[in-house]
Amino acid sequence: MANQADKIRSINSVGWDGVNATETVHPIRQDLDNQMSLDLAFRKTFQTKEGKRVLEHLVSITVDQPAWVPGADTSYGFAREGQNSIIREIQQRIRRANEPNE
Repeated sequence: MANQADKIRSINSVGWDGVNATETVHPIRQDLDNQMSLDLAFRKTFQTKEGKRVLEHLVSITVDQPAWVPGADTSYGFAREGQNSIIREIQQRIRRANEPNE
């Protein structure tokens, strides 16, 4: 059973996991292995015919649309960019999983 210290993410974590980190707990190698495992899960989820269809739909309603239009409240643009960042995170994880190990 993991204690609270084990749950704290490292600032050296790959991707978004390092952004909210408060202190370094895990060795970098273990963290990279955990991230690769998660990246592979994203790839597996979105490599199916249905998964590709869902991701294409999500891209079409987020990334492919304007994040803000003149006359709209600025907070709308911030919220939309938040939606876009989720889709970009999925795409980045799939790309990393598809890259050969170095």
